[in-house]
Amino acid sequence: MRVLLDSCVAGLSADAVRGAGHDVVWVGDWPSDPGDEQILRRAADEGRVVVTIDKDFGELAVVRGVLHAGLVRLVGFRAGEQGKAVVRLLAAYETELVAGAIVTAEPWRVRVRPG
Repeated sequence: MRVLLDSCVAGLSADAVRGAGHDVVWVGDWPSDPGDEQILRRAADEGRVVVTIDKDFGELAVVRGVLHAGLVRLVGFRAGEQGKAVVRLLAAYETELVAGAIVTAEPWRVRVRPG
């Protein structure tokens, strides 16, 4: 799966997600952060699922109707847990994410808003 990790997601997560066979881009590697809307648009253009801890991406997608290729929002995961959580979520919700779902994951539950 093609994934774009927001800069707020721990950089070590990129290695874990790549290690699971995913094509990963991490915003933290870019020269500057262009802002949430541009990140979401670039991810959509490239067919990448955005992974973030920032709730603003969901607002952009749901309220403002900005196109996206799926979103995963991590809530309450420590930096060291984020990579493993993302790998699990991508595997468990691949079909939904490919269809443009918004997946909000906490350590104890997952909510899926269909795309």
